[in-house]
Amino acid sequence: MHTFPLSISSSELLARGTEVARFSAENAAEIDRTGSFPEEEFAQIISAGLIVAPLARSLGGLGLGFESQNIADLLRLLRILGKGNLSVGRLYEGHVNGLQLIQTFATPDQIEHFAHDARGQKIFGVWNAEAGDGLKFQPLGHRRYELTGSKTFCSGAGHVQRPLVGGSLPDGQHQLCVVPMEQVKTRIDSSWWTATGMRGSVSFKVDFSGVVLDDAWFIGNPNDYHREPWLTLGVVRFAAVQLGGAEGLVASTRNFLRKLARTTDPYQIARLGQMALAVESGRLWLESAAEKARAFAPIFGGDAAATKHRSPELTVYANMVRTAIEQAAMEVMKNAERSLGTRGLLAPEPAERIIRDLRLYLRQPCFDAALAAVGTYTLGQESENQESEVRSQELQNTRVPVRFDEPRRQQF
Repeated sequence: MHTFPLSISSSELLARGTEVARFSAENAAEIDRTGSFPEEEFAQIISAGLIVAPLARSLGGLGLGFESQNIADLLRLLRILGKGNLSVGRLYEGHVNGLQLIQTFATPDQIEHFAHDARGQKIFGVWNAEAGDGLKFQPLGHRRYELTGSKTFCSGAGHVQRPLVGGSLPDGQHQLCVVPMEQVKTRIDSSWWTATGMRGSVSFKVDFSGVVLDDAWFIGNPNDYHREPWLTLGVVRFAAVQLGGAEGLVASTRNFLRKLARTTDPYQIARLGQMALAVESGRLWLESAAEKARAFAPIFGGDAAATKHRSPELTVYANMVRTAIEQAAMEVMKNAERSLGTRGLLAPEPAERIIRDLRLYLRQPCFDAALAAVGTYTLGQESENQESEVRSQELQNTRVPVRFDEPRRQQF
């Protein structure tokens, strides 16, 4: 079983990720052509120990994405993997997300059980999207439930052995559970996935109807998945993968221009400059998000058992990060397409695939709602700041002068 030595450095962790990303980039065209799961890439992820890195150190991992002090390293690793192949980055981000949710909301016995699975090379994921035939849990008695319905956009379908799936209880509340895929029978619909990009993510539709589980596979309490700041703060992970894809596009554009000896054209130079600015902006947003998460609590999102209040500042900032990186990636694609021209946008040029993958991956749900949340919070903050200034001014106007010949009272 894989575990990490406690002395491993951040640079060693990222070096292992870089080796995986290098192979991912070389093999990306083949994965895209066949629309197949990146099996060799995940074999290398397992061999490098990255499969257990999201576990707490006490469980044999590095606390990557779970311990807030390591959020910055996680985001750097996701950028690196996204630069190699966005599908690989997407799948690994789902693995990290699954283990983070388990370590946040599960019982100690469950955490140890699933940590054992991760050390045994099981791949985790989070499948929560659904359509009209969404997943439901029907009680059978004796703490057993029958699953009916399907999930969509199930990245890694057929290869992720421990997906966390969300479904509705009879009272309408949302419940997370882990499905042991090799122990049950499901129906995977690969024909549902007709996307032109992110083909290697194999994000198929999965029908769980007829699966029976006991509630030992249930994770947390009803509606825990939607608790903040865990839910919204998690967007910085996929934003990091997306930024890595944008970096990969910059590199591909630069290589193409060098190949055609167009590096002295002032218009091309200007466009590359704009692309570099966009990527650096995204990188700084991620670094700031990691620092805010670290300052908020030692554990990602805080302790689920102790934290009862919402954290609007953190969730709004995560939405800002997501929005800013989406805009940065769009800026990179716009300039890349102008620099590459038609010739550079034809396969087998890697930019053609990267743009397809990135354009699709950027279309995460609720983009407008995320931006609206930032605007609403900003308007409220302005009002609060004005009220604070008024109170401060009133205090100044009513303050009693202090005589220097009298003892000065302590001011609070």
